[in-house]
Amino acid sequence: MTVNLPLSGVPCTISPRGASMIMRKARDQPRTTRQDLVNDLKRAGTTVSMKTISNTLRHYGLKSCSACNIPLLKPTHVQARLKFANDHRDDPEEEWEKVMWSDETKIELFGLNSTCRVWSKKKDEYNPKNTIPTVKHGGGNIILWGCFSAKGTGRLHHIEGRMDGALYREILANNLLPAVRALKMGSRVVAGSSSMTTT
Repeated sequence: MTVNLPLSGVPCTISPRGASMIMRKARDQPRTTRQDLVNDLKRAGTTVSMKTISNTLRHYGLKSCSACNIPLLKPTHVQARLKFANDHRDDPEEEWEKVMWSDETKIELFGLNSTCRVWSKKKDEYNPKNTIPTVKHGGGNIILWGCFSAKGTGRLHHIEGRMDGALYREILANNLLPAVRALKMGSRVVAGSSSMTTT
């Protein structure tokens, strides 16, 4: 005759109600810390360690991970990009060979690359609550301009000083147009980021 004995080990110190409370807060405020959750439970009458908090969240599928950095887009930017994609999704391949894309980017040479940790499931890592918005021109040491097309890449230009209309036109004249000619892109090219047509 087989007898099922009670399982050994320390019983769970967090009640189902307490577990539900910390799960709800971790989902609603992914940047909350383990210490915050310990304090919440203590105010509710339950004293646990941060290790217990970690084990409980992992049991329910959440883990601590670094928040993803994503470009900061306003709703108007999102709509404009979606409209562009819908307008051109059926364009033939040869049309894209006439497009030269250009943009600027900032490169941080010094400083701390700070991180923020969040409680998240893998499928939710790009949820806005679990990400850190970033901007391209918030300061820094080096700003570069570059261009590329379906036929290859153009020149990489180091921008010195403050960008204005005159400097931007000079960059296009000295870098974009020579790249178009070097890649033999034809007589009519649309520059992707500046909405200009060259002949």
